[in-house]
Amino acid sequence: MIDFERLKTAMGELDNDTVVALLEKLMAEGGEGADQALAACQEGMNTVGDLFESGEYFVADLIFAGELMTQAMDIIKPAIVASAGGNVGKMLLCTVQGDMHDIGKNIVKAMLEAGGVEVVDLGIDVAPEAIVKAAKEQGVKVIGLSGVLTLAIDSMKATVEAFKKAGLRDDVKILIGGAPVTGEYCSYVGADAWSLNAAKGVEICRSWLN
Repeated sequence: MIDFERLKTAMGELDNDTVVALLEKLMAEGGEGADQALAACQEGMNTVGDLFESGEYFVADLIFAGELMTQAMDIIKPAIVASAGGNVGKMLLCTVQGDMHDIGKNIVKAMLEAGGVEVVDLGIDVAPEAIVKAAKEQGVKVIGLSGVLTLAIDSMKATVEAFKKAGLRDDVKILIGGAPVTGEYCSYVGADAWSLNAAKGVEICRSWLN
């Protein structure tokens, strides 16, 4: 069994070699503890966020952290999917209109896929009407909306309103996430749930799909 505390620290310090070595060792030993490894990686990402807020890390560090997290998820995904019991369903994920950030979205996507969720990623700066259209075409019932800028809140609200206008609001569950999101904003937007924690977001989506 690998040292999960060391994995958490390595992720927080953006120590690529150690993170990859530990996860490859875990997989070579049969993948036992993949869920704990996922949690350790997420805790390490929380450290990265704290260091960014304190000014010790910069945007380039956040981008690298997102790439490292995605790489980590790719390594342990087979073990996570196996423990999750295979595919649990399909959902849409995107960064809303007016927001070009995708680091957080990509991390959530990697974790969702590792958790057995098929993700239709619409990308960044996606208009409400495009999200509704994709939901219809893909036949999905769970929607994940991401945003980093404050203006994303109004775009999220507009997306919920677009689902109402299309007569589909009662047919879908909508989760919002990102830096500006709060419980108060969730109520304002009209979403079903919100999360600032990628692991919690995945848990919510899996519960809806199940």
